[in-house]
Amino acid sequence: MSLDSHGPAPCDDADGHLVTAGPLTPPPDSAGTLADEKALRHSVAEDVQGMILATLVASLGLAIFAKGGLMIGGMAGLAFLAHYAFDWNFGLVFVLVNLPFYCVAVRRMGWEFTLKTFAAVTACGVLTDLLPRWADFAHMRPLYSALVGGALAGLGILFYIRHRASLGGIGILAVYLQRTRGWSAGKVQMSFDTLLMCVAFFVLSPSQVMYSAIGAVVLSLVLMFNHRPGRYMGV
Repeated sequence: MSLDSHGPAPCDDADGHLVTAGPLTPPPDSAGTLADEKALRHSVAEDVQGMILATLVASLGLAIFAKGGLMIGGMAGLAFLAHYAFDWNFGLVFVLVNLPFYCVAVRRMGWEFTLKTFAAVTACGVLTDLLPRWADFAHMRPLYSALVGGALAGLGILFYIRHRASLGGIGILAVYLQRTRGWSAGKVQMSFDTLLMCVAFFVLSPSQVMYSAIGAVVLSLVLMFNHRPGRYMGV
């Protein structure tokens, strides 16, 4: 029996890399073309379920932070500070502080990314406000709030990024810099969060800031270890 009877044989591309033909592998000569992009692009159903899952996970993380009296980085951190300092509604402030970044997102990231991000920010802000009415956390230690809240928020942001969205603000800038310059989204986020934590000393107690910083580090580590240029091919 000849080898041809077992299906298409592997072949080498122009660079000498082994390419195996198959239903999920575009032909070697389609790399970087519209055919290759179409093969890797998420379907509408995949995007919808991904955005819903991201919203559920991220909003739960933010709600855990709020229950522990902590804050998180990014524009959500600014919204938390406004909530703690002036008793303003977190969800509303979260949506408002992200508005200026949508202009940048449209020009640099396109309408698809911008609309998805607007939907993500709005849904996450609303759900974070509603969660305490649906699920009552009787007691939440600050360390648990920092670790679990940071991990869940980081996973939610990761899901958003993988479906061409973010939680706005610094997330937009982080994704843009990663795509254009190869900078780690986690490192960009961590730099901004460090500055934000310094401002937080004027609103929160030192222990709250310390635990909030732990949560911000956890969130950034989730992104640093799980979102690197070229590792995830879905768009």
